[in-house]
Amino acid sequence: MGRLTTHVLDTAKGVPAKGLAIELWRVKDNDFALIKSVTTNDDGRVDGPLLENNQLERGQYELRFMAGDYLRAESKALPDPLFLDVIPIRFGIADTTSHYHVPLLISPYGYSTYRGS
Repeated sequence: MGRLTTHVLDTAKGVPAKGLAIELWRVKDNDFALIKSVTTNDDGRVDGPLLENNQLERGQYELRFMAGDYLRAESKALPDPLFLDVIPIRFGIADTTSHYHVPLLISPYGYSTYRGS
């Protein structure tokens, strides 16, 4: 069956983003429902799939990465307010039997994502 996973890498330091909080939201008809809150481990990953099997439903989702809290903890030499704080990534699940991997690459002034494997 399908599953949804993520991980976060700190590209400014070249390391996994340990301790970064992430929220997973379901988006339906412009309403948001919080599904899960997790925190990345030492490898910048969460300890298991965010959704799997019957939990993975067709539709729109949003991952909210609390990058600002992580960046503030990692460096005191950043401006206030930060350029990046909460990073939302909205994406669709069309095939509930597939693996959807949504990684985030962050630095204090930019980020990137893609559909990984």
